[in-house]
Amino acid sequence: MKMKTRMLAATALAGLMSGAATGAQAADLTLCWAAWDPANALIELSRDFEEQSGHRMSFEFVPWPNFADRMLNELNSGGQLCDLMIGDSQWIGLAAESGHYVQLNEFFDAEGISMDAFIPATVEGYSEWPKGTPNYWALPAFADVVGWTYRRDWFERPELQAEFREAYGRDLDVPETLAELKDIAEFFQGREIDGRTVYGAAIYTERGSEGITMGVTNVLYNYGFTYGSPDNPYDLEGYVNSPGAVEGLEFYKELYECCTPPGSSDWYMSETIDAFRSGQVALQMNFAFIWPGVDQDANVGGDRSGYFPNPAGPAGHLAQLGGQGISVVSYSQNREAALEYIKWFAQPEVQQRWWELGGFSALSAVVEADGFAESQPYAQTFLDSMAIVQDFWAEPTYAELLLSMQNRVHRYVVAGEGTAQEALDALVRDWTEVFEDDGKM
Repeated sequence: MKMKTRMLAATALAGLMSGAATGAQAADLTLCWAAWDPANALIELSRDFEEQSGHRMSFEFVPWPNFADRMLNELNSGGQLCDLMIGDSQWIGLAAESGHYVQLNEFFDAEGISMDAFIPATVEGYSEWPKGTPNYWALPAFADVVGWTYRRDWFERPELQAEFREAYGRDLDVPETLAELKDIAEFFQGREIDGRTVYGAAIYTERGSEGITMGVTNVLYNYGFTYGSPDNPYDLEGYVNSPGAVEGLEFYKELYECCTPPGSSDWYMSETIDAFRSGQVALQMNFAFIWPGVDQDANVGGDRSGYFPNPAGPAGHLAQLGGQGISVVSYSQNREAALEYIKWFAQPEVQQRWWELGGFSALSAVVEADGFAESQPYAQTFLDSMAIVQDFWAEPTYAELLLSMQNRVHRYVVAGEGTAQEALDALVRDWTEVFEDDGKM
């Protein structure tokens, strides 16, 4: 019955798409994104669009460490390589104010595409600029968030359960707080399992792009760090460097020093994946996009691994938003065909297929459907995580803001320079200078 329903839906969609393309010349469209597992799923998904529309899809995928530099250079130069761009959430302010993306409000209205149909956090994070206004520059394309993977098979070993209970007075189980997570990481650090020395946790420490920022914020948010005053987002003093934020930064440094594998001073997504899949660590911090691959992995897949949302801290329960929206590049010579792709991609049937292939849909009709939480071992964790997301700055000057945070945090956490208070005080000065130069202060 499901197969028959899908075939009927595909037939109906084909009719819609062929009708939309009537009288229009077939185009060669190039979609630009990062080179990672979801990109391969998108190639497979897009074959249906090619068949239904008559357009041909090409893809330009760039590895994450080089993605921002490569694609922002393309946009800033007015290049015509990309017709469609799945750009990072932080780019939205720059892309909107610089005219790189086509504003989609009129198109959405004409095609009956409502932003109310998508997870609210993804609309704010991926589509809106200015934030909190109904001005849309992208369709939510890939919902993502930082969460955790753990070795369930290790946690369930009776001898380890007994030893942990004796040491900590509670069961060895999924942590509800960051303090409990650190206890678990310490418990596994340097332990011998199956004749091999293992370690506690693989966390983000990379300095060159965005890694350590995307990691440390999962702690800072939950210790009271905020980007500014509720009344003035550019009033940073006492918020970015609050006592709670200082304590949170100290916690992240302690976690790095006590509980990570040797040589993990410059790790981001790929390194933490490798550490977990190779059996080095009990816990892995990473974006949700890795979960389908973990579940299918020959070494750690199936019941050997489990998933949980970022744990709470003493001042909150939040997780770093990831993910991206899909936009039409304003310099494209194939704008109408690119908009066709957006219309096709927004269809509920396509979004359901996207989820089945390993993409993370942001469409509420998909993620709120009966049975979604049981559709994959990580589906409930994905839902729970998307309910607690917080994002980094999306200002046009986000790159300068990001580089400052990368520098200040890495120098304290990894290089051991100065104190947490000094690092965050310096970050306030850096960010204040950026906003002053940008005319915001």
